[in-house]
Amino acid sequence: MRKPRDFDAELKALNEKAAALKTRKVQQFGELVIATGADTLSIEELTGALVTIAATNEPQKREAWATKGQAFFRGNTRKPGKRTQGDAQSGAKGPDSDPAR
Repeated sequence: MRKPRDFDAELKALNEKAAALKTRKVQQFGELVIATGADTLSIEELTGALVTIAATNEPQKREAWATKGQAFFRGNTRKPGKRTQGDAQSGAKGPDSDPAR
C-alpha cells in the first residue's frame, strides 16, 4: 500500500518557498535601484518614473530602454554623477540620442 501524501506539509513548503522568492525579488529590486543611482531620487520621483514606464506601450521606447539595460548589466555604462567634464560635453550616445546633433 502506498504511503499517503501530506498535502498540508507540501502546501506549507510551497508557501514558504513563494514567500522566500518574493523577499528575494524585493531585495534584488532594491539592489538594482541602488546600483543604478536611482536611490538619490525622491520616492515620488522614482514612483512617477516607474508609473510612466509601466504605462508606455511604444515598442521603440521599450527597445531603447532594454538596450540601455543590457548595456548596464554588461558593465558598458557609468553610474549617474560619475561623468567627467569631457563626457558631459560630448552629449548622449545611447539609443535615445538624436542622430542630428
